Amino acid sequence: MKKNKKLLLISSIVLGTLLIWFTVFVPLPYYLEKPGGASDIRQVLTVNDQEDKETGSYNFTYVSVQQATALQLLAAQFDPYTSVSSAEEMTGGADSEEYFRIAQFYMETSQNMAKYQGLTLAGKEVSMDFFGVYVLALAEDSTFKEILNIADTVVSINGKTFESSPDLIKYVSSLELGSDVTVGYVSGGQEKSADGHIIKLSNGKNGIGITLVDHTEVESSVPIEFQTGNIGGPSAGLMFTLAIYTQLADPTLRDGRVIAGTGTIEQDGSVGDIGGADKKVLSAAKAGASIFFVPNNPVDEEILKEDPTAKTNYEEAKEAAEKAGLDIEVVPVKTAQDAIDYLKQTKGE
Repeated sequence: MKKNKKLLLISSIVLGTLLIWFTVFVPLPYYLEKPGGASDIRQVLTVNDQEDKETGSYNFTYVSVQQATALQLLAAQFDPYTSVSSAEEMTGGADSEEYFRIAQFYMETSQNMAKYQGLTLAGKEVSMDFFGVYVLALAEDSTFKEILNIADTVVSINGKTFESSPDLIKYVSSLELGSDVTVGYVSGGQEKSADGHIIKLSNGKNGIGITLVDHTEVESSVPIEFQTGNIGGPSAGLMFTLAIYTQLADPTLRDGRVIAGTGTIEQDGSVGDIGGADKKVLSAAKAGASIFFVPNNPVDEEILKEDPTAKTNYEEAKEAAEKAGLDIEVVPVKTAQDAIDYLKQTKGE
């Protein structure tokens, strides 16, 4: 009898230890997103081979993403600043290597757009070559699912070439559902073509079922170098643009202020929406920023149909700042020029 009790005790200890080990150390197919930090852009950007020695700083913000354990998932339920996403929601079904590559493509595009806009706003000569669009993902029902691969570059549709991805998307969406379509693309350095059909996309529009980002290259006599390493994603575009413009056209624009922000940048200067605006404003405040620029675009109608309570990036950030009692000015912008105008108007205050 004593022997059975001893075995039961040992079994309980072993099982309890295994349970604790699983709870604390074993990653689950879920990811946690929470406020990360903010980094001075001077650490990753050099403009015209000159060091930016002016006071104040421009900072790009980011969220911290980590795969969760059971214990971390439990703790996240009590943290209003932590969001939980499934692996599918986070990566779109891509494996870790593909996900990293996709993030790098977004960063490359963000840098090129920022160079173009920063130089343009500063009145410098600049041109941008559009080589096509990188393939980032394919819909399950795309007729190109087993043909195109991540990192391929689509260069033409039905023999037509384009000046930007919006032009390509506009053309494809104008084609009739089910109609034949020929895609010209570059894979592994080789030019290829493939035939397929137009399908109905999840957003209700017609398309070929690929997620894409521009493959571009900027030409200018002004050298601009990024050293972003493993940093990925497009959301630093606005702040990169401001840093380039300021150093070339208005060196004292910061006026000693610590300025942070988020938002993609497009070729026309518009600022695009990002994820995690509520967390990035907390990151900005933690870094000592007094100003936080954030996109303020209308919520897409399709999103509102699914979630009538959906907020703009600005509304998310403003609400989070107020709830946390942050001493930071949340500034809504729709273009890079909006941010520049605000900084000029508030200089010396």
